[in-house]
Amino acid sequence: MHVLFVCNSNVCRSVIAERLTRAFATHNGLPGLTAESAGTRALVGFPAEPLAAETIAGLGGDTTGFKARKLVPEMVDRADLVLTMTEALRDQVAELAFGVAPRTFTLIEAHRIAKVTGAKSIAALHRARNDLAYVGRENIADPIGLSPEAFVEVGDRIAEVLFPLLSALAPHEQTKLSEDERPGLVIEPGGTRPLAAFLAAQRRR
Repeated sequence: MHVLFVCNSNVCRSVIAERLTRAFATHNGLPGLTAESAGTRALVGFPAEPLAAETIAGLGGDTTGFKARKLVPEMVDRADLVLTMTEALRDQVAELAFGVAPRTFTLIEAHRIAKVTGAKSIAALHRARNDLAYVGRENIADPIGLSPEAFVEVGDRIAEVLFPLLSALAPHEQTKLSEDERPGLVIEPGGTRPLAAFLAAQRRR
């Protein structure tokens, strides 16, 4: 399962989600789970925002080699699942390529559907999309320009919804690609203890 995360500048929210997904894949022995990220107004070539990088490291991820990229249709075409940080971005991505809407969700939306319905596949998420009422907007706010605490809150929120979603989908959506064919790269996190602790806390809830 190849996941594409989308935000605006691609130096904060989508990077956090991408690198936590890669850490999750390594931690759980899921070599077929890969991830990349991009921005609709990307700061092309920039590294992760320093506070975002600290947040990723604190959660067990790694930003080594990261450079921001602009979203292009080819990225959407090769993704099995597209997760955006806001509803506006979801709708924008859905217009980029024919047939992408059924596999495009906001991150919070996909988590909500999986949690309520027990969906174990991307197709099941889509089938249940219009059957569930919800209150409020399903967006993750951009912390750029805010305090370090705001970055930690955003990182924790992303991890809180992302890890259960990946746990539900990844074992069932694994693609059987060779090492050379796999898109993206699973990077060994610098330390798996924070990620392990976070996942253990989620399981106790």
